[in-house]
Amino acid sequence: MIDIAMMLGGLVLLLLGGGWLVTGAVGLALRWGLSPLVIGVTLVGMGTSLPELLTSLRAAQQGAAGLALGNVVGSNTANILLILGLSALLAAVPFPRATMRSDGWPLLAISAAGALWIGLAGGLDRLSGAVFLAVFALWLWQQIRSGGVEMVVGEAPAPLGRGLALAGLGFAGVLLGAELLVRGAIATARDFGVSEAVIGLTIVAVGTSLPELATSVMAVRKGRGDLALGNVLGSNVFNLLGILGVTALVVPFAAPPRFAALDLPVMVATVALMLALAWRGSLGRLAGCAMLAAYGLYLWQMA
Repeated sequence: MIDIAMMLGGLVLLLLGGGWLVTGAVGLALRWGLSPLVIGVTLVGMGTSLPELLTSLRAAQQGAAGLALGNVVGSNTANILLILGLSALLAAVPFPRATMRSDGWPLLAISAAGALWIGLAGGLDRLSGAVFLAVFALWLWQQIRSGGVEMVVGEAPAPLGRGLALAGLGFAGVLLGAELLVRGAIATARDFGVSEAVIGLTIVAVGTSLPELATSVMAVRKGRGDLALGNVLGSNVFNLLGILGVTALVVPFAAPPRFAALDLPVMVATVALMLALAWRGSLGRLAGCAMLAAYGLYLWQMA
């Protein structure tokens, strides 16, 4: 029970800390005159993925490669099937052809290439991490150059003291939450005889994706389904290239065999399913139901 409480406490701290960090950082950036585009690309888009980054780093440092990789792969799968599926149930999510070309197909190519690389190499070494980060930098530069990234940003800058306090408190919360979550997840996996990979793909992955869920639901409720889509697509690229790249540079890790056989192909198939369902220009309620059903099936086969 102590291990489960530690894991749940870590999830709560990650959710609260991630929200405080993004709110405080965006308020400071607006006060300092940064453009909404720069804020969206860096602080909001990557800020919602900070829990995944710190969780994967701590897991890799503690020798839990299955948890580190499962967190990223599971988060990418949950971002599309669970988060985008729920968003589509609330309101139709527009997916214009231009977005399909500029973001959808590149995400599919990046996902397929990354999955193939990890599967064939059996993990990621430091050279692989450097390559992943170089590709991410190229993607980020292209997004900024084309002005194609937009996220949900606060309407007005916060007072300086409040912004600094929120950012500092949020960062501390995410750090502590990642530590508690990883320790609790590893101990729980050992207690119940479940693999660290399965824990990472399910509980940890969904938990660290809560900031993306909150951002996407808020966007849909404001009638901005396009922002919900952009949040998911951008987060998935950052998760795969940025988080795994940084993690491999710090602590090279091996991938458990199940990832090449099941979880990485499922991650790629998830992107392909999303593109197929959005072929007519949007993701409606029927598509949302199909995505949620697919996610339920994925979880069921791991039970």
